[in-house]
Amino acid sequence: MDNRIHLKTPDEIEAMRVAGQQAASVLRLVRDYVKPGVTTGELDRICHEYIVDELKAVPAPLNYRGFPKSICTSLNHVICHGIPGDKVLKDGDILNIDVTVIQDGWHGDTSKMFYVGEPSVKARRICEVAHQALLTGIEMVRPGVTLGDIGHAIQAYAEGQRCSVVREYCGHGIGRGFHEAPQVLHYGRPGEGVVLEPGMTFTIEPMINLGKRHTRLLPDEWTVITRDRSLSAQWEHTMAVTDDGVDVLTRLPDDEL
Repeated sequence: MDNRIHLKTPDEIEAMRVAGQQAASVLRLVRDYVKPGVTTGELDRICHEYIVDELKAVPAPLNYRGFPKSICTSLNHVICHGIPGDKVLKDGDILNIDVTVIQDGWHGDTSKMFYVGEPSVKARRICEVAHQALLTGIEMVRPGVTLGDIGHAIQAYAEGQRCSVVREYCGHGIGRGFHEAPQVLHYGRPGEGVVLEPGMTFTIEPMINLGKRHTRLLPDEWTVITRDRSLSAQWEHTMAVTDDGVDVLTRLPDDEL
């Protein structure tokens, strides 16, 4: 990976906004299909057809380093990079759907948690804590803040809720590349790391576990689960640093963060 951070021009950020809005629209479309009895493979098909046929965009994960599907579907104790397939959703499951589209060469990357039927108290709680962890990170973004400041804020919040932050997987710079510099860790020390400046574009996507933070990679070499099989949740947005704050490119105009 190129370790240089590519600052984007206003026009490039607007092009990224188009891709970001399209990615967000995929999550909005698929939410009505997330219900008991549906397979994750069916969700992948629905998203793939919408991305290709309606949006005239490219699903970035498909064939990326050999990934076989167009979205990631991470269920219950799966932290990230779950591969859609024959798994049937059942009442009480929680599901992360991660969507990245490429439009005119630019990437938009976002994910949300979905409840399948009625979640347990614990399942609802981990989703809510992970969502607030994302908001905590976004609220920190402005010129002069360091990535360590952002990571520390996320970590302090999540651990204060008696949850843990996954360390092996993180946010990333994004633009014409799916994964660009810098890495955006969801833990850290105040004042350390890259200093934010206008034109930086990256994702924040904290993976929060109800149990311990340790992970295990399954033999498919993609699916990551919690080692203690505790529930895990994640939310993600792509954003740009502005002159005085942050612009969330994957937030639809009428959507909450």
